[in-house]
Amino acid sequence: MKIKNICCLGAGYVGGPTMSVIALKCPEIKVTVVDLNETRISAWNEEDLDKLPVYEPGLAEVVREARGRNLFFSTEVDSAIEAADMIFIAVNTPTKTYGEGKGMAADLKFVELCARQIARIAKTDKIIVEKSTLPVRTAETLQTILDRTGNGVKFEVLSNPEFLAEGTAIDDLLNADRVLIGGKQTESGQKAIQSLVDIYTHWLSPKQVLTTNVWSSELSKLTANAFLAQRISSINALSALCEVTEADVDEVANAIGTDSRIGSKFLKASVGFGGSCFQKDILNLVYLCRYFNLPEVANYWEQIIILNDYQKYRFAKNIINTLFNTVSGKKITFLGWAFKKNTNDTRESAAIYVAEHLIEDGAEIHVYDPKVSEEKIKADMRYLLEIKGLTEQKIESKIKQIFVYKTVTDALDQAHAVALLTEWDEFKTYDWEIIYTKMYKPAFVFDGRNILDVEKLKTIGFQIKGIGKG
Repeated sequence: MKIKNICCLGAGYVGGPTMSVIALKCPEIKVTVVDLNETRISAWNEEDLDKLPVYEPGLAEVVREARGRNLFFSTEVDSAIEAADMIFIAVNTPTKTYGEGKGMAADLKFVELCARQIARIAKTDKIIVEKSTLPVRTAETLQTILDRTGNGVKFEVLSNPEFLAEGTAIDDLLNADRVLIGGKQTESGQKAIQSLVDIYTHWLSPKQVLTTNVWSSELSKLTANAFLAQRISSINALSALCEVTEADVDEVANAIGTDSRIGSKFLKASVGFGGSCFQKDILNLVYLCRYFNLPEVANYWEQIIILNDYQKYRFAKNIINTLFNTVSGKKITFLGWAFKKNTNDTRESAAIYVAEHLIEDGAEIHVYDPKVSEEKIKADMRYLLEIKGLTEQKIESKIKQIFVYKTVTDALDQAHAVALLTEWDEFKTYDWEIIYTKMYKPAFVFDGRNILDVEKLKTIGFQIKGIGKG
């Protein structure tokens, strides 16, 4: 089937960049990204490309070239579905906060709503592509809904999980390690798979496109994130041991990373991993293992999350202990709120949880992040406190302990301590001698990403504590 018209349901961190690159590389295909959020779509159509709702290096340039040519952003969902040959589902699949599987299982209500809307609107055969991260066997659910509630047209459901790292998403799309496509092992299923293969091979070699059955594809996404997170939690577990034995976690990581069987990637100790995928996907994996009565397997994978939560708590506790066992009324400056550099995404950011621990102890959290707004920072904290069941009065009281700045100078003035939570490159370039003169003494720096020059800061007069530094 020759694809001439693509629709993507969901204009978020996955749908927007992915469809922009497809439109750029496939100029003969019309690509329409739709979302019910009018504000988000308006931002995607914003003339000033600095105001795009997703910040990714290189994204603005891709959108500039393709938008208005064959790339469109719209709230007209029904018409886009009707016109499309291929429909990508890239809506949010958060962890459930209610009912069966609360706190672990993926909430598929948005995916199901998409399937029912497609079934209601479609009058011609469609290829449906799962782009959202979904549990194994979700394709079966989608196929059932589409076939049982549709208008008699034929649907083929494919799994095409994304493997994007935020901050490098455009490069990950343009120079992918691999693209994974899963589909039914039938004649029609194979034709649908080939239709999607043909799109990606506009710019990738056929060797970079892997095809599997649909279940293997769905499970591979969860497994990839679980393995990556496992490496981070492993080195973070060792960082705690390094601190009490006077070993250096970076030296340990280098020593084991030079082993070709292990490799050096994802062995950077830190305050903990965040983002929209790792925790959500591992919890989903844990839930699936328990659902299929594999408790030992579930417990194994769950330990990755337990260790990650411990690392964030340990970082906050270290700040409290170092500041003479109290941070009540003290100004703690956070450098960074995004979960990693080169993105404005804050989902599951370590900064949120470290801030919550310190606020509970009475600290004032003063935040500077080059890409995250005050509204987003306070909304993140509100969401966490709501989940914890706090009353509105207590939530408002705690949020008043957060102060957000547009310039780093104001954020650092008269601070008792600096906590570096995001590895933005600009933090390494600051004039730390001037910062030292404006801080209360002793001046403490807690480097949660191990990116600062420790010896230089010690020479200036700072007392600096890194992760895994004895």
